[in-house]
Amino acid sequence: MSPLVVVESLVKEFPSSEGAARRAVDEVSFSVDEREIFGIVGESGSGKTTVARVLLHLTRPTSGRVTVAGIDPWNSTREERRRYHEVIQVVFQDPYSSMDPRMRVGAVVSEGLRSRRTHDRPVPTVTELLDLVGLPASYAGLYPHELSGGQRQRAAIARALAMGPQVLVADEPVSALDVSMRGQVLNLLTSLQVELGLTVIFISHDLGIVQQMCNRVAVMHLGRVVEMGNPVETFEHPTNSYTQQLVASVPRVPTS
Repeated sequence: MSPLVVVESLVKEFPSSEGAARRAVDEVSFSVDEREIFGIVGESGSGKTTVARVLLHLTRPTSGRVTVAGIDPWNSTREERRRYHEVIQVVFQDPYSSMDPRMRVGAVVSEGLRSRRTHDRPVPTVTELLDLVGLPASYAGLYPHELSGGQRQRAAIARALAMGPQVLVADEPVSALDVSMRGQVLNLLTSLQVELGLTVIFISHDLGIVQQMCNRVAVMHLGRVVEMGNPVETFEHPTNSYTQQLVASVPRVPTS
Protein backbone atom coordinates (compact mmCIF):
# COMPACT_ATOMS: atom_id res chain seq x y z
CA MET A 1 0.00 0.00 0.00
CA SER A 2 1.34 3.44 -0.95
CA PRO A 3 1.82 6.04 1.83
CA LEU A 4 -1.04 8.51 2.19
CA VAL A 5 1.26 11.49 2.82
CA VAL A 6 4.60 11.93 1.04
CA VAL A 7 7.09 14.76 1.59
CA GLU A 8 10.05 14.71 -0.80
CA SER A 9 13.18 16.88 -0.47
CA LEU A 10 11.13 19.78 0.86
CA VAL A 11 12.87 23.17 1.03
CA LYS A 12 11.34 26.44 2.21
CA GLU A 13 13.36 29.65 2.27
CA PHE A 14 12.34 33.06 3.61
CA PRO A 15 13.98 36.45 2.97
CA SER A 16 16.21 37.70 5.78
CA SER A 17 17.38 41.16 6.80
CA GLU A 18 20.96 40.15 5.98
CA GLY A 19 20.03 39.65 2.34
CA ALA A 20 20.65 35.93 2.04
CA ALA A 21 17.60 33.68 2.24
CA ARG A 22 16.94 31.91 5.53
CA ARG A 23 16.27 28.21 5.02
CA ALA A 24 13.47 27.27 7.43
CA VAL A 25 13.04 23.77 5.98
CA ASP A 26 16.07 22.03 4.51
CA GLU A 27 15.65 18.90 2.36
CA VAL A 28 13.00 17.26 4.54
CA SER A 29 11.62 13.90 3.41
CA PHE A 30 9.21 11.50 5.10
CA SER A 31 6.06 9.51 4.39
CA VAL A 32 3.03 8.68 6.51
CA ASP A 33 0.93 5.57 6.09
CA GLU A 34 -2.84 5.39 6.25
CA ARG A 35 -4.19 5.31 9.84
CA GLU A 36 -0.77 6.17 11.28
CA ILE A 37 -0.11 8.83 13.92
CA PHE A 38 3.13 10.48 12.85
CA GLY A 39 4.80 12.91 15.23
CA ILE A 40 7.04 15.84 14.37
CA VAL A 41 8.95 17.26 17.34
CA GLY A 42 11.44 20.04 17.80
CA GLU A 43 12.01 23.30 19.58
CA SER A 44 10.65 26.65 18.39
CA GLY A 45 12.23 27.52 15.04
CA SER A 46 12.95 23.91 14.11
CA GLY A 47 10.77 24.12 11.00
CA LYS A 48 8.03 21.74 12.07
CA THR A 49 5.17 24.22 11.68
CA THR A 50 6.51 25.40 8.31
CA VAL A 51 6.35 21.80 7.09
CA ALA A 52 2.73 21.69 8.25
CA ARG A 53 1.90 24.95 6.47
CA VAL A 54 3.27 23.60 3.19
CA LEU A 55 1.21 20.42 3.64
CA LEU A 56 -1.88 22.52 4.34
CA HIS A 57 -1.39 24.52 1.12
CA LEU A 58 -0.76 27.70 3.14
CA THR A 59 2.93 28.26 2.30
CA ARG A 60 4.44 27.58 -1.12
CA PRO A 61 7.64 25.49 -0.99
CA THR A 62 10.86 26.80 -2.51
CA SER A 63 11.52 23.34 -3.91
CA GLY A 64 10.58 19.74 -3.30
CA ARG A 65 7.16 18.16 -3.35
CA VAL A 66 4.32 17.17 -1.05
CA THR A 67 1.42 14.88 -1.91
CA VAL A 68 -1.60 13.76 0.07
CA ALA A 69 -3.75 10.97 -1.37
CA GLY A 70 -1.73 11.34 -4.56
CA ILE A 71 -2.47 15.06 -5.01
CA ASP A 72 0.26 17.72 -5.12
CA PRO A 73 -1.62 20.93 -4.20
CA TRP A 74 1.04 23.14 -5.75
CA ASN A 75 0.82 21.40 -9.14
CA SER A 76 -2.82 20.50 -9.56
CA THR A 77 -6.09 21.48 -11.18
CA ARG A 78 -8.73 23.51 -9.38
CA GLU A 79 -10.83 20.38 -8.84
CA GLU A 80 -7.83 18.50 -7.43
CA ARG A 81 -7.10 21.36 -5.02
CA ARG A 82 -10.71 21.38 -3.87
CA ARG A 83 -10.48 17.67 -3.21
CA TYR A 84 -7.13 18.17 -1.46
CA HIS A 85 -8.67 20.61 1.02
CA GLU A 86 -11.28 18.01 1.91
CA VAL A 87 -8.70 15.26 2.37
CA ILE A 88 -6.49 17.19 4.81
CA GLN A 89 -7.68 19.40 7.66
CA VAL A 90 -6.02 21.06 10.65
CA VAL A 91 -6.52 21.68 14.34
CA PHE A 92 -4.49 24.72 15.39
CA GLN A 93 -2.81 25.48 18.71
CA ASP A 94 -5.16 28.28 19.76
CA PRO A 95 -8.80 27.40 19.06
CA TYR A 96 -10.07 30.87 19.98
CA SER A 97 -7.94 32.76 17.46
CA SER A 98 -8.91 30.28 14.73
CA MET A 99 -12.63 30.98 15.16
CA ASP A 100 -14.66 34.04 14.21
CA PRO A 101 -15.84 35.37 17.61
CA ARG A 102 -19.00 36.73 15.96
CA MET A 103 -20.13 33.28 14.82
CA ARG A 104 -21.95 30.79 17.00
CA VAL A 105 -20.38 27.37 17.43
CA GLY A 106 -22.96 25.73 15.19
CA ALA A 107 -22.13 28.12 12.36
CA VAL A 108 -18.39 27.56 12.86
CA VAL A 109 -18.80 23.80 12.60
CA SER A 110 -21.21 23.98 9.66
CA GLU A 111 -18.68 25.94 7.56
CA GLY A 112 -17.00 22.66 6.70
CA LEU A 113 -20.31 20.98 5.90
CA ARG A 114 -21.23 23.74 3.44
CA SER A 115 -17.84 23.46 1.73
CA ARG A 116 -17.94 19.67 1.48
CA ARG A 117 -18.71 18.38 -2.00
CA THR A 118 -17.51 14.79 -1.88
CA HIS A 119 -20.23 12.52 -0.54
CA ASP A 120 -18.62 9.10 -0.69
CA ARG A 121 -19.51 8.81 3.01
CA PRO A 122 -22.63 9.95 4.88
CA VAL A 123 -22.50 13.67 5.69
CA PRO A 124 -23.02 14.26 9.43
CA THR A 125 -25.13 17.02 10.95
CA VAL A 126 -23.77 19.70 13.28
CA THR A 127 -25.41 17.90 16.20
CA GLU A 128 -23.72 14.62 15.24
CA LEU A 129 -20.33 16.33 14.94
CA LEU A 130 -20.69 17.98 18.34
CA ASP A 131 -21.70 14.66 19.85
CA LEU A 132 -18.68 13.03 18.21
CA VAL A 133 -16.35 15.38 20.11
CA GLY A 134 -18.26 15.20 23.38
CA LEU A 135 -20.18 18.50 23.26
CA PRO A 136 -23.94 18.81 23.91
CA ALA A 137 -26.11 19.87 20.96
CA SER A 138 -27.10 23.02 22.87
CA TYR A 139 -23.54 24.32 22.52
CA ALA A 140 -24.27 25.04 18.85
CA GLY A 141 -26.02 28.21 20.03
CA LEU A 142 -23.07 29.51 22.05
CA TYR A 143 -20.28 31.86 20.99
CA PRO A 144 -16.63 30.76 21.21
CA HIS A 145 -15.92 33.03 24.20
CA GLU A 146 -18.64 31.23 26.17
CA LEU A 147 -16.70 27.93 25.99
CA SER A 148 -13.71 26.82 28.01
CA GLY A 149 -10.39 26.29 26.23
CA GLY A 150 -10.94 22.55 26.07
CA GLN A 151 -14.48 22.97 24.77
CA ARG A 152 -13.28 25.39 22.08
CA GLN A 153 -10.66 22.89 20.97
CA ARG A 154 -13.35 20.20 20.77
CA ALA A 155 -15.42 22.53 18.59
CA ALA A 156 -12.36 23.16 16.41
CA ILE A 157 -11.92 19.41 16.00
CA ALA A 158 -15.59 19.08 15.03
CA ARG A 159 -15.14 21.80 12.41
CA ALA A 160 -12.13 19.97 10.95
CA LEU A 161 -14.03 16.67 10.85
CA ALA A 162 -16.96 18.27 9.02
CA MET A 163 -14.99 18.06 5.77
CA GLY A 164 -14.64 14.29 6.13
CA PRO A 165 -10.81 14.34 6.03
CA GLN A 166 -8.49 11.39 5.75
CA VAL A 167 -5.59 13.35 7.27
CA LEU A 168 -5.72 15.56 10.35
CA VAL A 169 -2.81 17.87 11.12
CA ALA A 170 -2.74 18.61 14.86
CA ASP A 171 -0.38 21.55 15.37
CA GLU A 172 0.40 21.79 19.11
CA PRO A 173 -3.28 21.03 19.81
CA VAL A 174 -3.05 21.01 23.61
CA SER A 175 -0.19 23.40 24.41
CA ALA A 176 -2.59 26.32 24.99
CA LEU A 177 -4.82 24.30 27.34
CA ASP A 178 -4.76 23.86 31.10
CA VAL A 179 -3.01 20.69 32.22
CA SER A 180 -6.34 19.30 33.45
CA MET A 181 -7.80 19.55 29.94
CA ARG A 182 -4.86 18.24 27.93
CA GLY A 183 -5.40 14.57 28.69
CA GLN A 184 -9.08 14.78 27.75
CA VAL A 185 -8.36 16.33 24.35
CA LEU A 186 -5.52 13.87 23.67
CA ASN A 187 -7.79 10.95 24.55
CA LEU A 188 -10.44 12.38 22.23
CA LEU A 189 -7.96 12.62 19.34
CA THR A 190 -6.83 9.05 19.95
CA SER A 191 -10.37 7.68 20.02
CA LEU A 192 -11.36 9.64 16.90
CA GLN A 193 -8.29 8.38 15.06
CA VAL A 194 -9.36 4.79 15.74
CA GLU A 195 -13.09 5.32 15.18
CA LEU A 196 -12.75 7.28 11.93
CA GLY A 197 -9.58 5.65 10.61
CA LEU A 198 -7.76 8.99 10.50
CA THR A 199 -4.14 9.57 9.62
CA VAL A 200 -2.76 12.13 12.08
CA ILE A 201 0.31 14.34 11.78
CA PHE A 202 0.92 15.40 15.36
CA ILE A 203 3.22 18.41 15.82
CA SER A 204 4.56 19.13 19.29
CA HIS A 205 7.52 20.21 21.37
CA ASP A 206 6.50 17.77 24.13
CA LEU A 207 8.35 14.47 23.79
CA GLY A 208 6.24 12.80 26.45
CA ILE A 209 3.00 13.43 24.59
CA VAL A 210 4.51 12.32 21.28
CA GLN A 211 5.85 9.14 22.88
CA GLN A 212 2.38 8.45 24.24
CA MET A 213 0.45 9.29 21.05
CA CYS A 214 2.52 8.43 17.99
CA ASN A 215 3.52 5.36 15.99
CA ARG A 216 6.58 7.09 14.54
CA VAL A 217 8.34 10.39 15.10
CA ALA A 218 10.62 12.73 13.17
CA VAL A 219 12.90 14.99 15.22
CA MET A 220 13.58 18.36 13.55
CA HIS A 221 16.42 20.79 14.25
CA LEU A 222 17.30 23.90 12.24
CA GLY A 223 15.03 22.87 9.40
CA ARG A 224 16.30 19.30 9.05
CA VAL A 225 15.05 15.91 10.17
CA VAL A 226 17.91 14.66 12.33
CA GLU A 227 16.34 11.42 13.55
CA MET A 228 13.27 9.33 12.75
CA GLY A 229 11.77 6.14 14.10
CA ASN A 230 9.64 4.54 16.79
CA PRO A 231 9.22 7.19 19.51
CA VAL A 232 10.04 4.89 22.42
CA GLU A 233 13.23 3.68 20.76
CA THR A 234 14.11 7.17 19.52
CA PHE A 235 13.72 8.81 22.92
CA GLU A 236 15.12 5.96 25.02
CA HIS A 237 18.16 5.43 22.77
CA PRO A 238 18.72 8.60 20.72
CA THR A 239 21.62 8.47 18.28
CA ASN A 240 21.71 12.13 17.23
CA SER A 241 23.35 14.64 19.57
CA TYR A 242 20.48 17.13 19.26
CA THR A 243 17.91 14.44 20.09
CA GLN A 244 20.02 13.51 23.11
CA GLN A 245 19.96 17.14 24.29
CA LEU A 246 16.22 17.38 23.67
CA VAL A 247 15.53 14.21 25.63
CA ALA A 248 17.66 15.46 28.52
CA SER A 249 15.90 18.83 28.69
CA VAL A 250 12.22 18.06 28.13
CA PRO A 251 10.04 16.28 30.75
CA ARG A 252 8.50 13.08 29.44
CA VAL A 253 5.47 10.99 30.29
CA PRO A 254 6.75 7.61 31.55
CA THR A 255 5.85 4.61 29.41
CA SER A 256 3.60 2.01 30.98
